[in-house]
Amino acid sequence: MSAARQEGVLGIFGEVDATALAIERLREAGLRDMTVFTPVPRHELEHALHEPESPVRLFTLVGGLTGAATGFALAIWTSLDWPLITGGKPIISLPAFVVIAFELTILFGALSTVVGLFINARLPRARRNVVYDPSFSAGKFGIFVAATDARISEAAGILRECGAEEVRERPEEVRVGTL
Repeated sequence: MSAARQEGVLGIFGEVDATALAIERLREAGLRDMTVFTPVPRHELEHALHEPESPVRLFTLVGGLTGAATGFALAIWTSLDWPLITGGKPIISLPAFVVIAFELTILFGALSTVVGLFINARLPRARRNVVYDPSFSAGKFGIFVAATDARISEAAGILRECGAEEVRERPEEVRVGTL
C-alpha cells in the first residue's frame, strides 16, 4: 500500500458522545472538511455532521416516472400499430396497460437509483484516499480533519479537549493510503 501525505489531524475516540461533541465543536470553529469513522452506524454522529439528504431519491423518482410514461407509451403505440379489436372494446384500453407501465416503473426506477448512487458516490474511482486506523473496526471512533498548517494545531486542540484518546497531527503519522 503506497502512502502519500495529506495535511490534517486524526483523532481517535472511545465514546460516541465525545465524538459527536468534537464534530460539533469543529463545525463551530469553521473546520467542516472532515471524515468520520465508526465501527457501526450511529445516528448521533449523523445528526452532528448535518449532512444534507441524499439526492439519489430524485434519480429514483425521475426514473420511475419515465418508466411509467414509457410503459404506457409503448403499450399505446403497440395497440395503435397492430390494432386488435375484440368484443367491441376500444383499441386503447388503459387498465390493460397498467401492468406494463408498473413493470417499467420498477425497472427504470431501480436502474436510475443505481446510476444515481454511482454518480453521487463518484464511483468508480481508480484511486481512493483513505485515512484509516485498524482500531476503527474494533470499537473506536475516528475523525480526520483536513486542515492547512495554520489550523492543524487548532483542530488538534479541539479534538484533545473533547476527549480524544489519541491525536495524530504530524504528517508522518497521518497517511493517506490507496485501496
